[in-house]
Amino acid sequence: MVEQVRHMIKQVFNGPPSLEEMRRQFQDLLRQQGKPGVFNFTPPQSDGQARPENAAAPEDFRFDLKPKDVKAYLDRFVIKQDEAKKVLSVALCDHYHHVRLTLEGKVQPNYAKQNILLMGPTGVGKTYLVRRMADLIGVPFVKADATKFSETGYVGGDVEDLVRDLVRQAGGEVARAEYGIIYIDEIDKIAASTGLHGRDVSGRGVQTNLLKLMEETEVPARAPNDIAGQIQAMMEMTQRGGKKQPATINTKHILFVVSGAFDGLENITRKRLREATIGFAAKEREPEGAEQLLTQTQTRDFIDFGFEPEFIGRLPVRVLCRALQVEDLHQILKSSEGSIVRQYEQTFAAYGLEVLFKDDGLRRIAELAAEEKTGARGLMTICERVFREFKFELPSTAVRRFEVGHATVEQPAKALASLLQEHALASQRIGRQLVTEFEERFAKAFEIEIHFTPAATERLLALAAEKNQSVRELCAELFKDYQFGLKLIVQNTGRKSFTLDLDAVQAPEKVLSDWVVASYRQTGGPVSESIPAAQPPPPAGADGL
Repeated sequence: MVEQVRHMIKQVFNGPPSLEEMRRQFQDLLRQQGKPGVFNFTPPQSDGQARPENAAAPEDFRFDLKPKDVKAYLDRFVIKQDEAKKVLSVALCDHYHHVRLTLEGKVQPNYAKQNILLMGPTGVGKTYLVRRMADLIGVPFVKADATKFSETGYVGGDVEDLVRDLVRQAGGEVARAEYGIIYIDEIDKIAASTGLHGRDVSGRGVQTNLLKLMEETEVPARAPNDIAGQIQAMMEMTQRGGKKQPATINTKHILFVVSGAFDGLENITRKRLREATIGFAAKEREPEGAEQLLTQTQTRDFIDFGFEPEFIGRLPVRVLCRALQVEDLHQILKSSEGSIVRQYEQTFAAYGLEVLFKDDGLRRIAELAAEEKTGARGLMTICERVFREFKFELPSTAVRRFEVGHATVEQPAKALASLLQEHALASQRIGRQLVTEFEERFAKAFEIEIHFTPAATERLLALAAEKNQSVRELCAELFKDYQFGLKLIVQNTGRKSFTLDLDAVQAPEKVLSDWVVASYRQTGGPVSESIPAAQPPPPAGADGL
């Protein structure tokens, strides 16, 4: 086996690699070897749940969805974009019904794959739509940005790595990977610049390489320069008794979805439409906005934009995702199952906090997010800005619930300060009630009345806060011997009502001892001045609340 490895290394690198490179590759291999889930797992959905059972193996693949079923599912997560959801639903059903028929042995030789091109600004839900489609049918899903790739042989990523990533997402099962979805964002960034001299390694070259994948080609399951992968393949073959995974991955049934903002494409479309109206008695077209113009793009516009005719021709399904307005963002917050609101509810719940989002608060978040001009991504930006201090401060307080309205979103610092102040006042009010409750329970249990002065009450509340202890527990602890001592005083003096001032809270045992001693010194008559005379309890509201 050692000789095989050496031979493989020489073939791959056309010469031995450095010692450091060998060490790194073997360390990577050892880290992977023996770990569950590296080459044999069912990829989770974006919500952390297991994939549907229909994704277990290609031979068990079942697909009986109709376009309306797919759109209804997407409606749960993505607000608006109705036209895009309809187009995507039809394309998805066409593609995977074809896959199902192929697996059943009913080949359709004239079928043209429905690869999809999505246009639209950032944050309108393009990625989210495609990811949810993959989740729905349980196929492997890979997302990448087109800007990270370069033409083969140059510095940068190789587009074939996308297909190999599908295999990893499929738990090493090549057969499953061959029916996955590859999503490439920022595809407009690889449009070849007009008038460019020399080789365009990140434009036309990448388009050519992607074109091969989108048609039908065989991609090596192991990258030629991946030593660890090659060694892993050999070890897997040994472990499986000489059986090995297929050496290549066929891309015929992989669905490709590409997307981009396509800034400037509307100008090319506008120019074409103007030229079409030039002529005798031609009516001048009404000025149109960029979004409306993008709905009228044609293949020649994409070619003028910088795409190869063969490449853009492999993307027959084209649809525009429209920019989101304030009302759309408001509905996302209120209605989408993937709303950022759910995330913040869970974040606060982890600290035992309940948050209630009021409708006027959600609308203000939507209004501020619309000003960010980043679509639904602006919702996260605004929420993080609003709740940053709430997440930092509240977990360390006794606050357990709060609500988010317009004022909270507009002035979060002021709202937080007010919340903490109100809670402190409410806590003080409840604390005083607990002290009164202790007085009442003491009287009921021992038929002796005790009354705390306002100063004593405030000190009790302060001590409870300092010790992080409940008021009930603190009172029971400080005055645990008072029923015995006061009963002696009652026997000696007949007095059944006592006032406890600040001294009694600060040194309860000393005060009680002094009172008992004073009661024994009495020989009758009025109560000694050493024992506090009974005083009426302070009137309700005497604390100013």
